[in-house]
Amino acid sequence: MKFTPKTEAELAEIVAGLQAPVKVQGGGTRAIGHTTAQDVLDMSGIRGVVEYEPGALTLVAKAGTPMAEIEALLAAEKQRLSFEPMDHRVLLGTQGAPTIGGAVAANVSGPRRISVGACRDFALGVRFVDGTGRALKNGGRVMKNVTGYDLVKLMAGSWGTLGAMSEVSLKVMPCPETEATLAVHVTDAAAAVEAMSAALGSPYEVTGAAQNGPVYLRIEGFVPSVAYRLDALEAVLARFGAVERLDAEASATLWQDLRDLRAFAGHAVVTRVSLRPTDMPAFLAAAQAEHHFETQLDWGGGLAWLASDKESLADFAQSYCAAHGGHATRIKGSFEACAFQPEAAGVARLSAGLRQRFDPKGLFNPQLMARG
Repeated sequence: MKFTPKTEAELAEIVAGLQAPVKVQGGGTRAIGHTTAQDVLDMSGIRGVVEYEPGALTLVAKAGTPMAEIEALLAAEKQRLSFEPMDHRVLLGTQGAPTIGGAVAANVSGPRRISVGACRDFALGVRFVDGTGRALKNGGRVMKNVTGYDLVKLMAGSWGTLGAMSEVSLKVMPCPETEATLAVHVTDAAAAVEAMSAALGSPYEVTGAAQNGPVYLRIEGFVPSVAYRLDALEAVLARFGAVERLDAEASATLWQDLRDLRAFAGHAVVTRVSLRPTDMPAFLAAAQAEHHFETQLDWGGGLAWLASDKESLADFAQSYCAAHGGHATRIKGSFEACAFQPEAAGVARLSAGLRQRFDPKGLFNPQLMARG
């Protein structure tokens, strides 16, 4: 059965009357993990921009609002969502339209996270319906201190396991005048991490540091500033290998492709690994000793995307991360095994307590975070 509320009131009524668990779904573009629920709670009907104040850099939208609608509205005012949310459709081969609620629920954050923060850092407020059918709100339309539960941050990245979001408030940012990218040809992952660390540790305000073959380093801002910083950063990076420049148009296309993992669309299995950048070369060396895969690094080496055709690589990554303080997620592949990094005992107890508090009947995406 599919439930399709059009308003928050309808959503609350539906949840209050549920007799079985549901899969909470927005645009249906992020088919990651597996839930035991058979029924679907389709949130795409709760849509529309509630309020947009360009001068205040704030946007309030209902959770089912398509990302394309929001991005077009912002672009007309030369503004954007700075956390650069990934569009999973190319990688996963899914249809539908990504929604703003889905992006917040999964805390979807792209390459610019390394400089400006994640999706949750731009979330100002949230409205949602909990597992008892209560409509709750937290936060507002300005940044402020929070006492008690910071439900805005809690809901961002909860993957719909604590409640069904009906509305989000976000901080938006102006678009830069231009951008450009330096491509540095390095020899291996260790050199790539070293080059990215040198760039990010410089005063030249790098807003993207990734590797897929060459190391790519993005600079954004006013035209004279970008030109000056490109020259200065190129001098810093010359010791790592040959350096090429990509102009604004080529740079924008490159970073969209990196953000959406377009190069990995043909692979059957894709795993997302997050570790300290200094630990990433050792992890990749250990993985390469037993597995064959392609790699794309992001976030200065703190994030690795691994593309292969073997499920065993994801198992290896999760075991390694459990021992080294990281986490690995199956983004694409079989979800019979655990899609998300198994939680440590203490974290698992906290998570269970939160679910009991907000979804005591276990209605929302049951077992999604536990077994994939």
